[in-house]
Amino acid sequence: MTSILTNLFDGVAYGMLLFVLACGLAVTLGLMNFVNLAHGAFAMAGGYVCAVLVNQMGWPFFAGLPLAFISAAVIGVLMERLLYRHLYSRSHLDQVLFTIGLVFMSVAAVDYMMGSERVFINLPSALEGQFDVFGVGIGRYRLMIIVICGLLTALLQLILARTRFGSRLRAAVDDPRAASGLGINVPQVFAFTFAFGCGLAGLGGALSAEVLGLDPYFPLKFMIYFLIVVTVGGSSSITGPFLASLLLGIADVAGKYYVPTMGPFVIYTVMIVILIWRPNGLFGRSAAR
Repeated sequence: MTSILTNLFDGVAYGMLLFVLACGLAVTLGLMNFVNLAHGAFAMAGGYVCAVLVNQMGWPFFAGLPLAFISAAVIGVLMERLLYRHLYSRSHLDQVLFTIGLVFMSVAAVDYMMGSERVFINLPSALEGQFDVFGVGIGRYRLMIIVICGLLTALLQLILARTRFGSRLRAAVDDPRAASGLGINVPQVFAFTFAFGCGLAGLGGALSAEVLGLDPYFPLKFMIYFLIVVTVGGSSSITGPFLASLLLGIADVAGKYYVPTMGPFVIYTVMIVILIWRPNGLFGRSAAR
C-alpha cells in the first residue's frame, strides 16, 4: 500500500509538471486555434535561463524561476510580433510546418551555444531528499512542484473564467471582427495570451529540469507528451488538459514501476483507449471549430 501511495504521489507531481509544460499549448491551440509545435522550445529557453542563473551565476533557485517565466514570455512576445501573428489566418498545415522548423532551429542554436550535455539545476538543500508520512515517501521537490503547479492551475482557471480579460479572449477567438467592433484590441489580446502561454512553458521548463533533465533536444523529446495532454484532455478548456495530465502522469509512473518492460507504452495505451471512447478528448467539443 505504501508503494502504491508513493507512486501515486510521484504520478501526481509528474502530471502537474506536464500540465504546466503543456497548458501554454492548450491555450494557444484551444483558445487561439493556433498549432504551435515549437511550444517546447520556449520551455527549453526558460529552463536554460534558470540553469545559467542558478548554476553559473549563483542566483537562488526561487529567484531564477520568475526570470525563467519572464524570459520565455519576452521571447514569446518578440516571436509573436515578428512571426506568429502572420500565421493566425493560415491553415493548420502551414502553422505546423512553420513551427516544426522553429523547433529544429532552436535545437541547433542551443546545441551550438550551450553544448549537448544534459543539464540539471542545483537545488537548495531544503528541496533535496524526502520525508515519510505514515510510511509514504514524500519527495520535497515533488511536493513543491505540486504546490506551485496547483496554485498556477487555480490562477489560470480564475483568469480565464472570472476576469474581463478572459471574456475578451473568448470573444476575440469566437469572432475577431465582432470583437474589434466592440472595442477589443484583438492583436494585443492575442499577443498577451501567447506571451503568457510561453511564460508558463518557460516556468515549466525550469521546474522540470531537475526531473526530466535539460538538453538541446528537449523540444523534440517532449513534443509528443504536450500533444498527448492536449489531445486527451480536449483543446476547448483548461480543465480537460489538467485532468489528462494527472491521469497520464499517474499512468506513466505506475507503468514504469509495475511493468518496466512495457512502461513507455502505457501512456500511449491510455491515450488510444480514451480517444476511442471520446474522439474529441475528455472535455473536447462535439464538433471541431
